Amino acid sequence: MRRLPLAQHRPGAARCLRRTPLAHRRRRLQHFPGRALLALLLTSAVAACDSGPSTPAGPVDDPARRDLHSYANSDEIRVTHIELDLEVVFDERRLRGSAMLSFDRLVEGADALILDTRDLTITAVESWSPTGGFDAATFSLAEADPVLGAPLTVVLPPEATRARVSYETSPGASGLQWLTPEQTAGREQPFMFTQSQAIHARSWIPLQDSPAVRVTYGARIRTPAGLRAVMSAANNPEAAADGDYRFDMPQSIPSYLIALAAGDLAFRSLGERTGVYAEPSVVDAAADEFADTESMMAATEQLYGPYRWERYDLLVLPPSFPFGGMENPRLTFATPTILAGDRSLVSLVAHELAHSWSGNLVTNATWRDFWLNEGFTVYLERRIVEAVYGPDREAMEAVLGLRALHADLERLDDADQILHVDLAGRDPDAGMTQVPYEKGALFLRRLEEAAGRERFDAFLRGYFDHFAFRSITTADFLAYAAEHLLADEALAGAVPVEEWVRAPGLPADAPRPASDAFDIVETAAAQWAGGAVRAADLETAAWTTHEWLHFLAVLPERLEPARMAELDAAFGLTGSPNAEIAHQWFLLAIRNAYRPADAPLERYLLEIGRRKLILPLYAALAATPAGRDRARAIYRRARPGYHPISTGSIDPLLGWDG
Repeated sequence: MRRLPLAQHRPGAARCLRRTPLAHRRRRLQHFPGRALLALLLTSAVAACDSGPSTPAGPVDDPARRDLHSYANSDEIRVTHIELDLEVVFDERRLRGSAMLSFDRLVEGADALILDTRDLTITAVESWSPTGGFDAATFSLAEADPVLGAPLTVVLPPEATRARVSYETSPGASGLQWLTPEQTAGREQPFMFTQSQAIHARSWIPLQDSPAVRVTYGARIRTPAGLRAVMSAANNPEAAADGDYRFDMPQSIPSYLIALAAGDLAFRSLGERTGVYAEPSVVDAAADEFADTESMMAATEQLYGPYRWERYDLLVLPPSFPFGGMENPRLTFATPTILAGDRSLVSLVAHELAHSWSGNLVTNATWRDFWLNEGFTVYLERRIVEAVYGPDREAMEAVLGLRALHADLERLDDADQILHVDLAGRDPDAGMTQVPYEKGALFLRRLEEAAGRERFDAFLRGYFDHFAFRSITTADFLAYAAEHLLADEALAGAVPVEEWVRAPGLPADAPRPASDAFDIVETAAAQWAGGAVRAADLETAAWTTHEWLHFLAVLPERLEPARMAELDAAFGLTGSPNAEIAHQWFLLAIRNAYRPADAPLERYLLEIGRRKLILPLYAALAATPAGRDRARAIYRRARPGYHPISTGSIDPLLGWDG
């Protein structure tokens, strides 16, 4: 369990040592906006206060006030720009420096700025005014909630327009990962990267960590000489690797899209607006794998309007990256597990590129609206794949997506099968299931079927234009759709919108994607399983990754060792370099105690940190007492190389307490 720091105290700041539940703190202070809150804070700084600073309740029609995962009082004072000045200290596994926040006061008399933090050591806070310059500010950092972290409250003089917070991160910060040279591809230089979604930005920047708050930012990042820093901002691949880098992000983005990485990085151009960063030993393979990126951009612009972020580059991270990709604007972070050598897994690039419209341009205002980001993006991803690679490939990917959705629906409670999911009192990561992704995409596909593709494309293009650089709620989308798409009574009656958004499971009108190619694969699997044909005689030479994944998924769950060995001998599945195929094969191997796969499975778990691939394998191992012991033995060795997001999921699965 990650240890949380005590409330930190600096001269002149209030200190509160008794933990008070967040909901109670909000109820207590809901009638204390502005100067009344300041008076309360000053009183508690003098007296022995009995609760931490809290976020006053704001107007219910303000999306930021409905964000249950942020302490920020962004309905009163809203941060608009952040200037970072940070040093990357590898030997301490820390970022150290300052964040200067410019803000607007939305409520007259608002005198306290409340920021989100997690595991930050605050060394100083200053306010800045046009007339007086910088001056020390009174601040307090309350004790931490295990999920939300601790609110940092800064008392502001009336004329202040900025606040500067000096701080350092914790070595165990949830939004940072630090890799030794041995954990990288080149094995010569260390590497670090951030992962801010959903609420991890607060672990490396004190800020208003809500997707409803959009900011521009600039940064000065200092690294050891020879290492290159890159950010979700304007990057210069030709800049000297001198350890001193400047960045500017002129478009406003939510906090979870602020991103930083530093390591031994090379760059290859993919097109006029596209390129890829990676370690030198990986960059050429990545450039070949991502060669279609410019074509994907052109296809998306043709459908949904201009790309508004100037450049689209990718950064291939070391294998410990916990996700397939992260849509950081201008610079997608990507896992090396998609470097299959045949471009069969680059739908992930299509997905992250699609976020440049759905998610980055138009953003969910709270994490219960996450489907507005991911459902739209999966729908766009499939349209991009269809445009670039053809309808057959899109159909296969849609079928695989539907299978993943059904698997989640079987294990999830009814409440978590709803698009507009209730996340009150929970970590927003709990909502990151296949429901917002695949059910959301099916909902949009159903709207497309009802309206017709041409009309629906025009609707989506208008939607992106109308809400560009804004954060919206589910209610906002439904109101826009009611006016611009569903005003036609016949169309509105054809799609049960409320059932799609607020009911569990799938409505009866849910699309059922199908693939002719998969029908052929299923026939082959049935023939082999029934003994009608040998594995070596199956016609698989032209199969893509998708067909192999489907083949392995539809095989009988129980196979005799000799039959497993026959498959392995015919197709070399145990040694597959394709991370997705290997994952599916290892699941089958675990279920059937196929011992020749034991050592390769262990290497796989030691070398890859992508949560989607490793969590199901640990779960499969843990299904038996002997397997659980083996899983814990492997995890003991692998855990130091995993990201905190991955360990946060695997620790409770294996009962890990360190």
